[in-house]
Amino acid sequence: MITPDTWQKSSYSGGGQGDACVEIAHYPARIAVRDSKTPARATLTFPVGAFAPFVEFVRAPVDAA
Repeated sequence: MITPDTWQKSSYSGGGQGDACVEIAHYPARIAVRDSKTPARATLTFPVGAFAPFVEFVRAPVDAA
């Protein structure tokens, strides 16, 4: 079960109130991701092996072509 203390904010949450980021929750077989500004809304859930490739894709520069 996901509880409020299960979620961890990104270390890149920025200044101000620190709410402009994503939060993640770790489980043995999956990782959940949510928007910290709207925590009651839907979350994305990834199998553990798919999370790292997802992060790499998000970080990749957009091809200008």
